[in-house]
Amino acid sequence: MNLIFDYDGTIHNSMKTYAPAFRRTMRWLAENGYTKPKNYTDYEISYWLGFNSNDMWQNFMPGLDKEIRDTARIRLGEDMARRIELGEGELFSGAEEMLSQLKEMGHQLIFLSNCRIHYMERHRRVFALDRFFDCFYCCEEYGFIPKYEIFRKIKPKHPGEFIVIGDRFHDIETAVRNDLRSVGCGYGYGSPEELAAADIIVDSPLEIISAVTKLTV
Repeated sequence: MNLIFDYDGTIHNSMKTYAPAFRRTMRWLAENGYTKPKNYTDYEISYWLGFNSNDMWQNFMPGLDKEIRDTARIRLGEDMARRIELGEGELFSGAEEMLSQLKEMGHQLIFLSNCRIHYMERHRRVFALDRFFDCFYCCEEYGFIPKYEIFRKIKPKHPGEFIVIGDRFHDIETAVRNDLRSVGCGYGYGSPEELAAADIIVDSPLEIISAVTKLTV
């Protein structure tokens, strides 16, 4: 079985690095007069996890000059990268054990994220993700098109059936639009409404093992 895994909010506990980087970027925007000061809650920040960075900024601050949006996007990304290199990032508890067991069971694990290439490669190195994943794909490689369209481009490379595993509507949409089975990760950053169409919803990474087993019977 080909298992299509989302990364942030499914394997990577992204708020550890995203939240402080987000708040620091917002302070920079406010201090330079580009926006009004505001204290953002974790919920408000986590909503944007799972979006590609272009869509995030265009939807988050559509009235901001594109050049400033791009500068803010780059600053936030560089801040997150620095934090990852300093060891501030972490995978969800049980994620490594879950990935290892699924690989040992003979499944092919495929990384598919709405991230940029440098982000994917940095995490691949820092967390030694090649231990688990057979292939890596990210939206920047495909011109930031939606995940469900990226799937259609990579599908011919992977004979067999697929299960999509993720925490946001982008992941469940990929399954629904391509008539695939899916596991919704309720411990991540998506709302119950986003995961409503998933075949199985799990509350921890380790539960993904039994969910995959049920969907492959």
